[in-house]
Amino acid sequence: MADIVDQSTRSKMMARIGGKNTKPEMMVRKWLHRAGFRFRLHRKDLPGTPDIVLPKFKTVILVHGCFWHRHPDCKLSYTPKSRESAWRKKFSENVRRDQKNIKDLSDLGWKVFIVWECETRNPEAFENRMNQIASSLNEQPIPYNLQI
Repeated sequence: MADIVDQSTRSKMMARIGGKNTKPEMMVRKWLHRAGFRFRLHRKDLPGTPDIVLPKFKTVILVHGCFWHRHPDCKLSYTPKSRESAWRKKFSENVRRDQKNIKDLSDLGWKVFIVWECETRNPEAFENRMNQIASSLNEQPIPYNLQI
């Protein structure tokens, strides 16, 4: 199946897709801020430049687009019909890079959470996921020097 737009138009369209400050990422950030969590964004000193970093909890939150990061069993994670082999290669590189970054972060002692784009589209699923992350953060043990 041929693309419905010419190659230069498609190139311009793809170039406009941003990797930072996406709508799903902004939703996660607003939720965290309303819940009283303070965080840093896109720390370049950490593997993969995580979207959201909560240093107090040594936790990162990755906000993944289902299409680009291949959310399993998600309708948004389809493969375009044109140039399928090129897309499959791109997707496998993305997934491999994600796995490496998660491993590297874990090896450095960071907790890693992923919020998928499709979860942000369903208010109930989004609230459940964010509450799950928040309760996990609050379950961390009190540092030794703060115990009474």
